[in-house]
Amino acid sequence: MACTAVLIPGLAGGSLGAICTRAASSRLTPSTLRHLTLASIMKSKRKTDHLERTASVVRREVVAAAKVCGITRESPSVKSLRLFVTDKEFSFKAGQWVDFFIPGVSVVGGFSMCSSPRLLKQERVIELAVKYTNHPPALWVHNECTLDSEVAVRVGGEFFFDPQPTDTPRNLVLIAGGVGINPLLSILRYAADLYREWANKRSGYEIGTIKLFYSAKNTSELVFKKNILDLVNEFPEKIACSLHVTKQTTQISAEFRPYITEGRITEEEIKDHISNETLFYICGPPPMTEFFSKQLESNHVPKEHIFFEKWW
Repeated sequence: MACTAVLIPGLAGGSLGAICTRAASSRLTPSTLRHLTLASIMKSKRKTDHLERTASVVRREVVAAAKVCGITRESPSVKSLRLFVTDKEFSFKAGQWVDFFIPGVSVVGGFSMCSSPRLLKQERVIELAVKYTNHPPALWVHNECTLDSEVAVRVGGEFFFDPQPTDTPRNLVLIAGGVGINPLLSILRYAADLYREWANKRSGYEIGTIKLFYSAKNTSELVFKKNILDLVNEFPEKIACSLHVTKQTTQISAEFRPYITEGRITEEEIKDHISNETLFYICGPPPMTEFFSKQLESNHVPKEHIFFEKWW
């Protein structure tokens, strides 16, 4: 899964440094880790939904203990978690997801990371955002999860952005619907890290421009919009965004008005960004994902330049 209705993956606001430092000082024992993973798997009499759907998807072998060190409500329906992961073998690529093992919950969740891999490298922290649903892992996140809750995570997914320093410079177009923003935000944040590295050291991958198209029901459900605009303002010549709302019923604030369009993302908007130097990443509800992937192909974008992740 990854970008699915049960998934979801920086936090918007909140002072979490002291909390994460405290979590860092407490390393989970191997016996605790075995309990979190094995108990969750063995309690289920059948393959869980997420594991079934992603049975053929490549995963890393590492199952790492993690501790919740931050919780933020991003919107009326979305909470984000900040997890401290001590295992140095645990790593991920921007856009990937985790199998999410919860003690006492037989169903294994699948949540996309919304943080950059650099945050994990520098602080041993990953961030997830989880939309409220009746799926047991999502219910646990919204109703039972507290600071210092212990879970376990394993990385999987074939939807990611992981350029090498010698790769050809590319532009990116990111197309997100609803909580499909999570893996794309991870990619956007990683791209910002690459911009900073290139500006400071003239090393690493030289990335081109990025345009983010992001659609949600209303502005309150445009999660991470402040984080996104912070990056737009930090890199005005590199990053641009177009935020869309489809069922807005309240007045849009002056802060966000210049970036917001009322109505769905259109084919014409995407067409303006088609070029041989552009890669397209799409994550959202199946009709949206299928529509834009087919439209890009019909406009002669090579299949190897189109990457998408669906909700199930």
